[in-house]
Amino acid sequence: MRAIWKGSIAFGLVNVPVKAYTATEDHDIHFNQVHGKDGGRIKYDRKCSVCGESVPYADIDKAYEDENGDRIIVTDQDLSKLPAAEKREISVLEFVPTEQIDPILFEKTYYLEPDSMTPKAYVLLSRTLENTDRTALVHFTLRQKTRLAALRVRNNVLVVQTLLWPDEVRAAEFPALDDVSEPRANELKMAETLVESMSGDFDPAEYTDDYQVQLKKMLDESIKAGGQKVIPAEEVAEGEEDAEVVDLVAALQRSLEQSSKKKTG
Repeated sequence: MRAIWKGSIAFGLVNVPVKAYTATEDHDIHFNQVHGKDGGRIKYDRKCSVCGESVPYADIDKAYEDENGDRIIVTDQDLSKLPAAEKREISVLEFVPTEQIDPILFEKTYYLEPDSMTPKAYVLLSRTLENTDRTALVHFTLRQKTRLAALRVRNNVLVVQTLLWPDEVRAAEFPALDDVSEPRANELKMAETLVESMSGDFDPAEYTDDYQVQLKKMLDESIKAGGQKVIPAEEVAEGEEDAEVVDLVAALQRSLEQSSKKKTG
C-alpha cells in the first residue's frame, strides 16, 4: 500500500506521528462505453459552452455559482490559501462512547501506521481506546477537505473513519409508518424465536459477492465462445489516445510546469 497522507494525531499534549492508507478497495467489474455497432470506445469532448472550443484538461478549473447565478473561477492556488488546506494534524475533539455513533454516518476508512522509531504513544492511544471502549471524534483534513471523523481501533491498528455531517443525512419521513399498530405479543414472540434460530457470530469471510463471481464467469465464457459481440484485441486498437490517457499526460505536464516555476522562482 502507498501512504496518501502523513501527519500526526494530537490529543492533549501527546503527539502521535502517523501515515494514512486507504483501507478499502473496489472489486466490482467495470464496463467501458462502446458503440454497439462496431465496439469502438466512446470518447468525450470537453467543449466550452461560451466559445464552443474543445478544452484541454490542463485548462480546466473549478467554478462556484451562488444563488443569483454569479460565478467565480477557483484555482488550486486559491484553495491552498485556506487555513485548513495543508493541516497535517488529526485533532482529537473529544472521546465518546463507541455505541453512540450511528453507523449511517460512516463514510470512508483509512488505516493509520505509526511513523516514528518508537511507536509507544501510538500503542498507548490504541490500548486506551480499547480499554475505555471509547472512540475519538477528530478533525481530519484530506485533499483540501476537512471532515469530522471517528478514530478507533481495529485489530490493534488505529483507523480513522470520516463521518458525514449531520445535515448530509436525509430525514426518513414515511407517512405509511405513522398509524401502524404495534405487533401483538404472540407475533413478537414468534419473530424473536425465528431470529434466535438464525442467530450466529458475524464472519465476513463466510460471504461472497455472488453477482461479481457469476458476472466474471459469464464474461469469460462468452469471450471464449466467440461470436459477433466479441472483438479481438487487435481490432479494438484505437488510432488516437484514450481520453483518460490524454488527461493523465496533460495533468503530468501541468505538474512539471508548476514544479519548474517553483525551482526558478
